[in-house]
Amino acid sequence: MNTVDSAREVFNKEIGVLEYSRDHLDDTFDEMLSAIMNCKGKVIWIGMGKSGHVARKIAASMASLGTCAICLHPGECMHGDLGMIQEQDVVVLISYSGESDEILRIIPSIHIIGAKILGITCNRDSTLARSCDVVQIFDNVSEACHLGLAPTSSTTLVMVYGDALAVTASKMKGFDKDDFGVFHPAGSLGKRLTIRSVDLMRPVDKSNHIRKTTRLIDALIALSESDVDILDVVNDDDKLIGVVTNGDLKRRMKGSKTDIYEEVIGAEYHAFPYYVDNSSMAIDALRIMLKNKVHSITVVNADRPIGVIRQQDILDSGIYV
Repeated sequence: MNTVDSAREVFNKEIGVLEYSRDHLDDTFDEMLSAIMNCKGKVIWIGMGKSGHVARKIAASMASLGTCAICLHPGECMHGDLGMIQEQDVVVLISYSGESDEILRIIPSIHIIGAKILGITCNRDSTLARSCDVVQIFDNVSEACHLGLAPTSSTTLVMVYGDALAVTASKMKGFDKDDFGVFHPAGSLGKRLTIRSVDLMRPVDKSNHIRKTTRLIDALIALSESDVDILDVVNDDDKLIGVVTNGDLKRRMKGSKTDIYEEVIGAEYHAFPYYVDNSSMAIDALRIMLKNKVHSITVVNADRPIGVIRQQDILDSGIYV
C-alpha cells in the first residue's frame, strides 16, 4: 500500500465534501446566524461522541471571537446540567444521524425551558431535524474512512461550518484585535494588545530629572541612586527635552580636564529623545527601541517623564515583534 496515496485520498474526500457543502450553503446559514446574533444569553453546543469533541471546539472558537458560548455533555444534561440552560439561550445540537439517543432524550426538557433549538445533521428525515427551530442539513456526505463508517468528513464539515458561524458573527459584531487580546491575555498576541508601557516601566521621581544646568557630579549621583540607565533632562516646566545616558557621562569624564564638581550637563544630552506616551502599548515602545538601537526610553504623561521602560523588561514579559 502506498501510504502517501492513501493519505491524499483522505484529503481529497474531505476537501470534496467541504467544496460541495460550501457551494450548497443557502438561507439556512443566515437563519442559524440570525438566531446566534439575536441570542440574549449563551450559545450552547451539544454533541455526543466525535460530535461532542467538535461541539467543544466550536464553542471555544466562538467564545474567543466574542460570542458567549459553552459546550455541554448530553449525558451530564440528563443528570442536572440542563439547569445551565436558560430561556434566553440558543442550543445547537449536533448529530450525524439525527437519532442519537443521548441527544433526543434532552430535547423535551429544552423545549420546556424555552430555549431556541438549532440542529446540524446529515439526515433530513430524522427526529432531530423535526424537533429543531432551525436545522442545517448536510446531504451527500461520504466519510473519508476506508470503511465509510468512522466520523471523518462529517466531523470536519461540521467544524468548518461552526468556524463559519463563529467568524461571521464576530465580523458582524465588530470584534477587533483589541477585543481578541482581552480574551487571550496569556498568549503572545494578547500581551501585545493588552500590556501598556506603564505596566512594565520602572517609575522614576524628580530625583531622576536633571536640567542643563545640573553639575556632572549631581548627575552621577542621581544615576547611581536610580535603577535605570538614563536620566531625563527637563525644562523649567518639568517637561522632557532630552536624556543623558550612563554612556554619555562615562565618555564626558574621560576628558583629562573634566571637572565633575564644576562642569554642568550643558549640551551633553540627546535632544528630541525617543519616548512613548503613558497610553502607548509596550509593543510600540519595543519597536521604537529596536528601530533606533537603544535599550531604554522614557515614558511621559503630558510631556512630563514618569518612568523608564527597558527593552529587556518587555522581552522578559513575553512580548516580541
